[in-house]
Amino acid sequence: MPELEQKRGFWRRYLAGTLVVIAAAAGATAVTAFNEVDRLARAFKGNLPGLGEDLAQAPPGKPQTILLIGSDERVKSARDAGAGARSDTMILVRLDPGRTAISLLSLPRDLKVKIPGHGVDKLNAAYAEGGAKLTLKTIKDFTGLTVNHVINVDFRGFQEAVDAIHCVYADIDRRYYNDNSGGENYAVINIDPGYQKLCGHDALDYVRYRHTDTDIVRAARQQDFLRQAKSQVGARRLFGDQDKLVKIVAKYTRSDIKGRKQVLTLIKLAVGAAGAPVREIHFPAQIGASYVTASQSAVHKVTREFLGVDEPAAKRKRTPKIEKGSPADLMDVSSIGKDQALKVAADVRGMRIYYPRTVMKGSSFSINSPRAYRICGPHGRCWRSYRMVFATNRIGEYYGLQGTKWMDPPILRSPDATKKIGGRKFDLYFDGKRLRMVAWHESDAVYWVTNTLLQSIPKRDLMAIARATRPL
Repeated sequence: MPELEQKRGFWRRYLAGTLVVIAAAAGATAVTAFNEVDRLARAFKGNLPGLGEDLAQAPPGKPQTILLIGSDERVKSARDAGAGARSDTMILVRLDPGRTAISLLSLPRDLKVKIPGHGVDKLNAAYAEGGAKLTLKTIKDFTGLTVNHVINVDFRGFQEAVDAIHCVYADIDRRYYNDNSGGENYAVINIDPGYQKLCGHDALDYVRYRHTDTDIVRAARQQDFLRQAKSQVGARRLFGDQDKLVKIVAKYTRSDIKGRKQVLTLIKLAVGAAGAPVREIHFPAQIGASYVTASQSAVHKVTREFLGVDEPAAKRKRTPKIEKGSPADLMDVSSIGKDQALKVAADVRGMRIYYPRTVMKGSSFSINSPRAYRICGPHGRCWRSYRMVFATNRIGEYYGLQGTKWMDPPILRSPDATKKIGGRKFDLYFDGKRLRMVAWHESDAVYWVTNTLLQSIPKRDLMAIARATRPL
């Protein structure tokens, strides 16, 4: 699910393309970015031919939609190693200087579609049958969207790109583990829950994991990683590592983009959106035995959301309101929550341990909860931390409570709103209308409650869970 981006804003594409999209170079001057045009033009060689008739031309400065394709290179030992190349990740990126966010829409690889000239099949089969060209045609026919550029990223470049930007701090919702002890031959992974630094190999394993998830949850995880990466990687770091990144783009990326004029147009567009956050648009789908399906009306609605058609300009900058009234979907877990806190008390001495007293109905504490550990920051200093994980009754959906003595982790930068309730001040972090995270500060520690990757917990309920926490 790699993504690409171009310096400053253009890098936002490479890094998004490599899943590292991480970001846009938000702090450099436009002049410095434009000095990189020739270097980037040489990296983007227009080496993805045959797409011209299927791509729309956008006037300079107007919104553009980019299709990012991450190729699935299977390991030789995998049981489907002989299946051929497939598109493991397909993400549509919308860059619109007139909007307050960069929109991302992931398309499930198991989505049931009609592939032109081949009939009904899963979306990722289009890549095996006809590469990026047929994938583009299929997505256009299914969504009705126009696409301006296609960027195809080899997953082998993702690890190098993540390492080149010195890794990414990510909020891991639960434990990801597989050792193939049952003979499955899936990718091996071992990542514990909690906020932590992920580097190349672990980051790739994390974003590609789907062993016990659905396609929809996996896509949300990829978008979430991209969002966290983008928020951490500014122009200063990108400029410092530009030689490495340009080489990675040239080596692992194929696209229709070529020539100084196209590169300059994209740079100008991306610079205009450089300060905008990433907004995750979740694909509306039904998970079946073999396919992921979606109705035409649901697809029409989500594409309008992606394009911002139903978002009046006057309301784009307003912070969503949290519904009033008592939450109806919570249950009391005070006793169990306190037991969770006691389990980590000895390992996180010196900090207050907040524990949950309410959780969503149908939830339970994960078998890997709680976890006491240390988060090591960018300069080598490590802080005592803990994570409590709650499993929902839906496949792949977890939420959690995090505490750490690291007072200014990147995840807590730039809250969207602040609300004072009962003597505590809560920082609120939104993704569109959904409440993604609620955080609060004590004198020597910080805490936050995170929503599921699909952000399925209503705003009022997530706020109530955070408010009900108490220190041991």
